[in-house]
Amino acid sequence: MAEATERVATAIEACGDAVVLTARADNYFHGVEDLADTIARLQSFADAGAHVVYAPGLRRVEDVRAVVASVGVPVNALLVPGGPTVAELAEAGVARITVGGSFAFSALGALAELATQLRDHGTLDGRLAALGKQAARDAFPA
Repeated sequence: MAEATERVATAIEACGDAVVLTARADNYFHGVEDLADTIARLQSFADAGAHVVYAPGLRRVEDVRAVVASVGVPVNALLVPGGPTVAELAEAGVARITVGGSFAFSALGALAELATQLRDHGTLDGRLAALGKQAARDAFPA
């Protein structure tokens, strides 16, 4: 952990406030579901100057609340299936919510399904959900 904390401090020293540095503890992504260790890592990063901290993989709103209450800097949270909702994360005090690769993986899943159908059956029947111009405008207004 000392090496990671040193990297955060070095980046802050080099960039100052010219960037917003987010430091993350990937414990839960690596199967280390130890909230106390995760919080200790995030506190260390905050103490080293990180502007935002992030512990992707937290699935319980109570754990998110504990992180927010412990670190003293804004917290980023990953929205995950089966985890806290946007409203719950906001209520817990999260400053920023991200979706990670969820949208891309969903799109790639649909692409893989269509490619498999084309390969195996020579058709594009079934779930071909093209987004029309008006639907795109409605979904993504300027």
